[in-house]
Amino acid sequence: MTRKIALLAIGGNALLKEKERGLQEEQLENARETAEMLARVVAEGYALCVVHGNGPQVGNLLIQQEAGSGQIPPYSLDICGAMTQGSMGYMLERMLINRLRFMKLDAPVTSVLTEVVVDKEDKGFQDPTKPVGPFYPEFRALELMRSKRWKMKEDSGRGWRKVVPSPKPIEIVQLDAIKTLLQSGSSVIAGGGGGIPVIRDASGLLVGVEAVIDKDRLSALLAAQLGADLFIILTGVAKVALDFGKPTQRWMDRITASEARKHLAEGQFPPGSMGPKIESALSYLDGGGHEVLITTAEALATEDPATVGTRIVRD
Repeated sequence: MTRKIALLAIGGNALLKEKERGLQEEQLENARETAEMLARVVAEGYALCVVHGNGPQVGNLLIQQEAGSGQIPPYSLDICGAMTQGSMGYMLERMLINRLRFMKLDAPVTSVLTEVVVDKEDKGFQDPTKPVGPFYPEFRALELMRSKRWKMKEDSGRGWRKVVPSPKPIEIVQLDAIKTLLQSGSSVIAGGGGGIPVIRDASGLLVGVEAVIDKDRLSALLAAQLGADLFIILTGVAKVALDFGKPTQRWMDRITASEARKHLAEGQFPPGSMGPKIESALSYLDGGGHEVLITTAEALATEDPATVGTRIVRD
């Protein structure tokens, strides 16, 4: 029997929240709380695929590597992404297994180390803009630009940071494996951090690159290619609003893709907040998707999943 698939995208701050130190114990507790929310989706009968961000975790890893760079050479960014996919996948996996066992739900959980192919000609490689890692004093930044050929930019008087491309995802290497696991009854954690960015060389072989793939873009692509019945995007508000923050603000329970596209063009969803979420929702629907749910983790964990949040549907 073909199972309904729900793909749920969460940020890296689901495990490492603002103002936390990044302690292992903090992240495990946050993973436990997140697992309670994920288990509710499984209990609704969906085969669940989870995509998580990893920005805070990769940032901390790069800081650790810089501190120890005099003794151990640092890893490239693609390997750092793989390392956080593994560690975060493990934390979420263990806590979700435990939660499902507590709920007496027989549903295996599997993490998939996921490589994502990008185009080596993507314009992002000509103009890297995504800051990663620690802030450096100018002398260290100049040294890294010379010795490692890093692209570095000064950041608002706080120091210099490495900047890398953020190319569009075009192919998910482990797609068939993810599909097979979902249809076999597993909940799957995949595409962490937007996936490990790779290109194909002239022989078609995979080569890791210094880049960061946007997690929401990858989530939309994966949801469409899985044929997911529901794409869940978690954000900071329980529902999408028009005229957000104004006296005329109004919450939306359900809108069509064309309505969402119209409101986006009118500037209702700014680039720095709801805009990327709406763009990802539309990308998924344009790719053949069925329904998008935008809400908060707290609402999804405590309210009826059938009525919570804002739903965007195909016309």
